[in-house]
Amino acid sequence: MCGIVGIVGKSNVNQALYDALTVLQHRGQDAAGIVTSHDGRLFLRKDNGLVRDVFHQRHMQRLVGHMGIGHVRYPTAGSSTSAEAQPFYVNSPYGITLAHNGNLTNVEQLAKEIYESDLRHVNTNSDSEVLLNVFAHELAQRGKLQPTEEDVFAAVTDVHNRCVGGYAVVAMITGYGIVGFRDPHGIRPIVFGQRHTDEGVEYMIASESVSLDVLGFTLIRDLAPGEAVYITEDGKLHTRQCATNPKLTPCIFEHVYLARPDSIIDGVSVYKARLRMGEKLADKILRERPEHDIDVVIPIPDTSRTAALELANHLGVKFREGFVKNRYIGRTFIMPGQAARKKSVRQKLNAIELEFRGKNVMLVDDSIVRGTTCKQIIQMAREAGAKNVYFCSAAPAVRYPNVYGIDMPSAHELIAHNRTTQDVADLIGADWLVYQDLPDLIEAVGGGKVKIESFDCAVFDGKYVTGDIDEAYLNKIEQARNDASKVKTQAVSAIIDLYNN
Repeated sequence: MCGIVGIVGKSNVNQALYDALTVLQHRGQDAAGIVTSHDGRLFLRKDNGLVRDVFHQRHMQRLVGHMGIGHVRYPTAGSSTSAEAQPFYVNSPYGITLAHNGNLTNVEQLAKEIYESDLRHVNTNSDSEVLLNVFAHELAQRGKLQPTEEDVFAAVTDVHNRCVGGYAVVAMITGYGIVGFRDPHGIRPIVFGQRHTDEGVEYMIASESVSLDVLGFTLIRDLAPGEAVYITEDGKLHTRQCATNPKLTPCIFEHVYLARPDSIIDGVSVYKARLRMGEKLADKILRERPEHDIDVVIPIPDTSRTAALELANHLGVKFREGFVKNRYIGRTFIMPGQAARKKSVRQKLNAIELEFRGKNVMLVDDSIVRGTTCKQIIQMAREAGAKNVYFCSAAPAVRYPNVYGIDMPSAHELIAHNRTTQDVADLIGADWLVYQDLPDLIEAVGGGKVKIESFDCAVFDGKYVTGDIDEAYLNKIEQARNDASKVKTQAVSAIIDLYNN
């Protein structure tokens, strides 16, 4: 769930990249980076922290050039060392920098190939650096002093042939241009657009359309699965399908939680998809509990607000804001360790007693992952005087880990893994619990004006669209993602950063 951006402009792009990353900050709060190109030289600034903390005036002044890429990161496998902040760089061929959103599922095999066959050295544990070296090697195989768009697209084709997983990428070839590409399943989102200035046309590639909107770019379209876009330094745009058998199966969790509601992904409005999620939930409640006694519907800020509003409208029940959110606390499901998450929830939300006292309250969240957050929120609602507390999830039960770039915890840390709905309700302390049905979620997201036939729904149904995920792989990532491993990794990273600084 990282955010990527690339811009080919007619003047310095540092401020535009900064603004775009700020808009994409929801996709990653662990680290940020920008690299620009000017007269064949690269200018890089990256570090751990939020965009506003990583880039100060002195850094921005050094980021000169009318072409550049940027990245906001959160750690997929729990590491938060600044050495893994992006973009990454290799000097051969040409000098290439790369920013990546997603996760390669065959990274161990690729890392071995890079060392033994490609004769390249990888300096971190990041699969993004592996992907960069694969792309750089394949581009070098063209053997050209000056690469053409044909060479770039051929290299992307070879990347698709070697890399498996979910990935959306922007890469800058120093002195030549910026390329963006998407995996053959289209799991992770990526769009491109343009804006007209007095100096000419400028182009932008980004994870979400909202970043284009804010900077005044017009959305051209999403990249198709397997497709690449190459924008030369002088502003010429080229696109090419680079995969043999592409099939669009985007990650449905983007619409549930990850993306901003004002984004459009693969032609689908995230906002409208979430409205339809609320309608579907209301229909299920009316089917299962036609005599319900819900007095008020209250969203858990912020992602669930859209679905909760439509749920209330459909049920004919009052919608109220019952929680005030402190926006300076990070997301809890990516925090290492239960203790940190528990402390964070109380810091992040505060209940408005007026909306709870003596009422039967329906709380709505976008999803339930570990259950730690919603358990505490239900307790807060009771402490504020709620008579009964019901809970509604706009997504189905999350039972399986994600392997394509979202830091879903290991299976045994997922509260719904091998448990019934009633089991989960008892564990979180809800009087009753309603999950969205998966067919209804698919219809809510893919059933609008733009029809999408299939999605990556692996976190709900355990079916991984790349076809290479087995029990051994899941066991391996469980070792990397469990809480104890994360706490240990973060402690080691902190020591390394302290020593380096």
